[in-house]
Amino acid sequence: MRQSLSTVGGIALLVTTLVGSGCAKRVESDARPAPESIAEYYPLAVGNQWTYRLDKRDDKPVTVEIVKEQDGYFLDNQGGQLMVDAFGLRDPKRYLLRGPLEAGRGWNNVVSVSSTERYQLVQVGFACQVPAGSFPNCVSVEGRNRVDAKTTLVNTMTFAAGVGLVRVDVATEQEGKRVPQTELELVSFKVGAAGAAATPPPAAN
Repeated sequence: MRQSLSTVGGIALLVTTLVGSGCAKRVESDARPAPESIAEYYPLAVGNQWTYRLDKRDDKPVTVEIVKEQDGYFLDNQGGQLMVDAFGLRDPKRYLLRGPLEAGRGWNNVVSVSSTERYQLVQVGFACQVPAGSFPNCVSVEGRNRVDAKTTLVNTMTFAAGVGLVRVDVATEQEGKRVPQTELELVSFKVGAAGAAATPPPAAN
């Protein structure tokens, strides 16, 4: 059951339309502190750029680049609109990440009359490895959106401090059984706002 892509930014658009199990698969606490500012988990500045591979394929990379700021939102080349306010990271319809950053904390997003998305922080302050590298301070959030009486879309997003969105896993769930649908992994990035070093683009095949 694949659906069209819509992610944080264009990858929150990509992700929220798909709404998995990523680097974290269960609710658990972690004693290591996370940065206080949610803004560190998705650096928003014009020119920041992230490139992902889709379903472990290197031949069709997806690049998200912030191209401008408008009405308080940062707009990217994939149609995404993101901002950080006093409550968390959001697009025009939903919060993708909300504080305080504590494992098990949840919130609901009413995105339409007939659709409510349920989010929960799965894990906080853990290390995650993707093709772009190993990142020591990550948070994972799970979004759930009921499609019909039997099927729920489950989207897991992993954010790394100073980097942004590093991994997205989307699955369908029926009677407690998850079936993977789509996977995005960060392969390179260029971030200036949080002082993170840029990584080189993936080598051409």
